[in-house]
Amino acid sequence: MTDSKFKNSLSSTDIVDQYFLEHRAKLIDIAAFLDRLQRADDGKAEDFRMKAFNKAAEVLTDKQPDKARRILEIFSDHTTDLADSAPESKAASGAPKELQ
Repeated sequence: MTDSKFKNSLSSTDIVDQYFLEHRAKLIDIAAFLDRLQRADDGKAEDFRMKAFNKAAEVLTDKQPDKARRILEIFSDHTTDLADSAPESKAASGAPKELQ
């Protein structure tokens, strides 16, 4: 068991039985995304979003608890200062420009 403060009412076998196929498909989807990115091979695959993505992927396989919270922190922008102007695209990027 982890040292998380929330106890799950399902057993680990119940969780795997209920959710494995759904999450297996998500991992295959992520693998396909990474394959497409690698095949593009235009030298732009290591922008700030992919740096955050790769850092988050490392969290998935470590032995520490609270993976969802820790990954959310990686993708969160913690700046508190207001920007002087809106970004050109006016769209969310999904990751902070600079990792800590």
